[in-house]
Amino acid sequence: MCTGSCAKCLGGTLIPLALFGFLANVLLFFPGGKVIEDNNNLSAEVWYFGGILGSGVLMIFPALVFLGLKNNDCCGCCGNAGCGKRFAMFTSTIFAVIGFLGAGYSFVISAISINKGPNCLMANHTWGYPFHNGDYLSDQALWSKCLEPTDVVPWNLTLFSILLVIGGIQMVLCAIQVVNGLLGTLCGDCQCCGGGDGPV
Repeated sequence: MCTGSCAKCLGGTLIPLALFGFLANVLLFFPGGKVIEDNNNLSAEVWYFGGILGSGVLMIFPALVFLGLKNNDCCGCCGNAGCGKRFAMFTSTIFAVIGFLGAGYSFVISAISINKGPNCLMANHTWGYPFHNGDYLSDQALWSKCLEPTDVVPWNLTLFSILLVIGGIQMVLCAIQVVNGLLGTLCGDCQCCGGGDGPV
């Protein structure tokens, strides 16, 4: 497959993933689907904006760059028809690394939150984290330790799990583009100037 076409495919996949990640993070501000009275009682990891920044905003820029590679006319760089395309592919590699780091940030934050569990009202009428080292993941009976917000445990677990999966997929896609971009930089792209440097 031509490196430009591959990049466009990756970019088209990253856009909806970024939107889903953004939405999942926004929903975390409404535990159990309800507005919480005191925002200080939200889980700390919600405020790290893993889905909004890491899997969301930081992923939009690489995705747009990848989408633009397919239509890059790349003609004219020091008299070399393929030079422009090679430079564009190299630039996409840099954006892919940025995207990888953003997705990795979201992945790590989500993993930490899943292991830690949500912040909630406990039986002693104080807010805190009643779970330890992910013990609630294998014992659903422990979920009753969280009295409020209602259904906060499955809510946080589901949304952070979605962010974890999205972050993992985005990391893989960005890693693919790093390799794809390096190949395009070194070998050119078959779409360049109507045939250019030949297929990769």
